[in-house]
Amino acid sequence: MAYSSGRMLLSQSDGPVSRFRAWVFIVIPLLAILFQVYVPLFFPFLGFLDMPLLVVVYLSLTQRNQVGGLVTGALIGLAQDSLSKNPLGMFGICKTLVGYFAASIGVHFNVENTFIRLFLSLLFYFIHQVCYWMMQRALLAQQPAFDYQSWLLYGALNAVVGAALFHFLDKLRATA
Repeated sequence: MAYSSGRMLLSQSDGPVSRFRAWVFIVIPLLAILFQVYVPLFFPFLGFLDMPLLVVVYLSLTQRNQVGGLVTGALIGLAQDSLSKNPLGMFGICKTLVGYFAASIGVHFNVENTFIRLFLSLLFYFIHQVCYWMMQRALLAQQPAFDYQSWLLYGALNAVVGAALFHFLDKLRATA
């Protein structure tokens, strides 16, 4: 088997790269950030949802471009920081890393399957939480609890919401 024929999981065989209209990159992240800021005020039980993170994961996975995922994560994270009570840059750094890693996975694997998207949403939620926890300890000198059980539970709930959101966002893209 030649090297090039053994690359079944790589992007050459995984289908088209997604293209979005310019307004999608503005409106969808803005709606996700506004959801994150205002919906928990009226419905506190929805406070576990991290809609900006789900948007970063989706846009990064479907763009299949590490630099694009990095920029998408940084911009959405910093915008979320600017509207939250957290120190500026905490979400920006975490979402930048998640955007880069999601785009890296999107380059190498087919991520159109719903179960793969569920798993990746859970994985990236957990990575985001661990990154945020480490930054609280290292940069802010705080001692937060390492609550991996609730992170896995909230990650699973975010993954389920993410699967529905990804299905909706699939309708906004045009393949090239």
